[in-house]
Amino acid sequence: MALKQISSNKCFGGLQKVFEHDSVELNCKMKFAIYLPPKAETEKCPALYWLSGLSCTEQNFITKSGYHQAASEHGLVVIAADTSPRGCNIKGEDENWDFGTGAGFYVDATENPWRTNYRMYSYVTEELPQLINANFPVDPQRMSISGHSMGGHGALICALKNPGKYKSVSAFAPICNPVLCPWGKKAFSGYLGTDQSKWKAYDATYLVKAYPGSQLDILIDQGKDDNFLSDGQLLPENFIAACTEKKIPVVFRLQEARL
Repeated sequence: MALKQISSNKCFGGLQKVFEHDSVELNCKMKFAIYLPPKAETEKCPALYWLSGLSCTEQNFITKSGYHQAASEHGLVVIAADTSPRGCNIKGEDENWDFGTGAGFYVDATENPWRTNYRMYSYVTEELPQLINANFPVDPQRMSISGHSMGGHGALICALKNPGKYKSVSAFAPICNPVLCPWGKKAFSGYLGTDQSKWKAYDATYLVKAYPGSQLDILIDQGKDDNFLSDGQLLPENFIAACTEKKIPVVFRLQEARL
């Protein structure tokens, strides 16, 4: 699959690049960002996939987070995906910030008109890693995933639905129980239909209850002053309770202020 380089910038001895490609899963052109640390010039490196939150693109994490120095020092390739298909000409895709463009919710849609393009789960777990493995010096056996808010939800479900695929999963202020929160109900009803039993396949709190026990390091960071926490959009307490019941270890850190 052909890659078109959009940009390349030196950063902490490595290179921050952005590429565009034609996605088979999403039936549109997609961009992703990738940071190649200095160590990638001589050997294969572990890879961290980053999933951003609502309304974001591949640019948000690489311009705002300040991760490059740590990635350079630890020899970590970091891949930042976009949050949805783009320019699919679906009626209504650009009308809301929390559904459609910029809000793919990392599911494979089953409902028309979204099902043809909105297959972010398969894109993130299959197509994008295959593309990265084929074109960049990464070690496929050392792969982890992380994300924020909607992307934290995506990171959790990708790890829980694929035991052994990821070495660790880290989530910042993740949407932990989307079947019970307003954002999740809106997105899942649109992408997956009204049968709520089908929603559970993309809900971390339900997935962890059925997790087979393969070793997985889970870290959740949550700001205690996050308005979305108090508004009931994130529901980390439900996920923590499910992990406790299943005896799956999870590190939950409640931080000052908002993440």
